[in-house]
Amino acid sequence: MAKEVTNEKNTAVAEAVSKTEIFFSSNRKAILISIAVVIIACAGIFLYHKYGYQPARQEALGQMFPAEANFRNGEYELALNGDGNVLGFAQIIDEYGSKAGKAVYLYAGICELNLSNWNEAIDYLSSYHGKDKILKARAQACIGDAYTGLNDYAQAVRHFEKAASIADNAFAATYLLKAGVAYEALGDYAKAMAAYETIKNDYPMAMEAMEIDKYISRAETYLDK
Repeated sequence: MAKEVTNEKNTAVAEAVSKTEIFFSSNRKAILISIAVVIIACAGIFLYHKYGYQPARQEALGQMFPAEANFRNGEYELALNGDGNVLGFAQIIDEYGSKAGKAVYLYAGICELNLSNWNEAIDYLSSYHGKDKILKARAQACIGDAYTGLNDYAQAVRHFEKAASIADNAFAATYLLKAGVAYEALGDYAKAMAAYETIKNDYPMAMEAMEIDKYISRAETYLDK
């Protein structure tokens, strides 16, 4: 009985091997072409990364240094648009995209914000997709600032609150204060009060907490009317 079972297994294996050989024999050309395509694609990706992407990235990073220096000096127009000798963040984005790093969009957005170019600031800041939570929150808060510049306080509040939810630290108090002021601009003093009280209760050591009582009193005044 055991021999019969073994023989059946051996026969099944032999049949499977035979079918596999027949399949490869019948489709040999197609299989070899598929393998060659995969090898060529992998080689192409490797060569592009080594000889295309990496050199472009290094070149882009090199262009960032003078733009970042101008940004730190508060020369936002120069940092954004360059001067003909060095590139600004806008040209770096146009020529290299994110090869210079995702922060290039944040830099460009903040420059536009400081130049009161609200819509352009929103476009750049919305293109920032970095993973650092502090910078993500900063980008959202700056979008809120841009919407404030456009007097679109409903959108501003949404981004300030999003910023506060991302950065659960001392920076959150700054964003909550901005949200509260925007709510006041919308005439929603109850929500403004809630934002101010969150600062007072959850972030008592933040700079914003030192004068938060005056904001609370102002919101209360309007609520009592």
